[in-house]
Amino acid sequence: MARAPDTLTLHPASTLAVRRGRVASFDLDGRLLTYYEDGVLYKRALDSRVHARRRVRGRRERFLVPDDRARGVFERAREVAASWLEGAGGEARARLSAVLEWTPERLFAERERFSRVYKPISILPPDRYFTIVLQATEGCTWNRCTFCSFYSGRPFAAKDPEAFREHARAVREFLGKNALLRKDLFLADGNALALSAARLLPIFETARAVFPGRPVYSFIDVFSGERHEPGFWKALKEAGLAGVYVGMETGHDPLLAWLNKPGSQQELLQFVQVLKGAGLFVGLIVMVGAGGDRFREAHYRDTLEALAAMPLTPKDLVFLSPFVEDPRSVYRERREAEGIRPLGEEETLSELERFARAIRGLGLRAARYDIREFLY
Repeated sequence: MARAPDTLTLHPASTLAVRRGRVASFDLDGRLLTYYEDGVLYKRALDSRVHARRRVRGRRERFLVPDDRARGVFERAREVAASWLEGAGGEARARLSAVLEWTPERLFAERERFSRVYKPISILPPDRYFTIVLQATEGCTWNRCTFCSFYSGRPFAAKDPEAFREHARAVREFLGKNALLRKDLFLADGNALALSAARLLPIFETARAVFPGRPVYSFIDVFSGERHEPGFWKALKEAGLAGVYVGMETGHDPLLAWLNKPGSQQELLQFVQVLKGAGLFVGLIVMVGAGGDRFREAHYRDTLEALAAMPLTPKDLVFLSPFVEDPRSVYRERREAEGIRPLGEEETLSELERFARAIRGLGLRAARYDIREFLY
């Protein structure tokens, strides 16, 4: 990143301050969003955890910053804002003064506020990291895939209409002016759209009343989604649903079964056809490297075969997620017991590139989805 000239920019929903190569951005309430210094980009999550990213020998390295170091990031970002205060007037002075009110202690206190509003937010699609999450449900309807620990120990449960209304209002209060930066809604957790239309339509109505004009997105799995009739998806589209994200994982049925995930390639094809018939955006998530060396070629072949057969458009998106093995998972136990070798880092990168080239060759969009970079 080239050194940016010293500037103070007042965007409609954020403030950008640059001084001597240090770059800090803040929301309209004055809370830190990002800070850049010496080749490292720091991002503050809503609960004030700080994630960092940098390039090391051409590779992107990411890590969670300990709180003692995060405090220094908060302080240095405030210094950048303070350096612009002298001589500032009008709106600029008001914004900078708001930034200086956010001491490190006050930013860390956002963690407690966050925990009062949200249950843990396990994962989001990467193009929705900057959305407004509303937790209509908690957990996952299946929660037995061998590789997944996102919702471990969290039984599936749904909020009643009044509880969801209170939750949405609490989210609005918590976000404050930060909500101006977030242009859409994400209905969480896993498989929130598994609920019936009778339960979902009031949720959509509340969500869009509290946050007007924003489209709605959500996760859904094939085995939950295919239970709904085509009219269900058309009704949700009319209620504000813009798109869904489907954990495809693979188009190879034996691997899908080995992962203990219900469904099949044929069922996925039929489900995507229904979703596209309702006019929805579809984001498909493929786990690159799942099944290790045993399934590598069949996974690649059948996944591309499935994607080629789907009525996808260039507006849809295929996410390529490098498989990350949880050492505590059933997947790990089973892989070791059966002598399956996991793909190494270089092999996984090679597979990511191979998948991306082939998918773009089909006229579709492909994007990387690294769950280790999740930030909300």
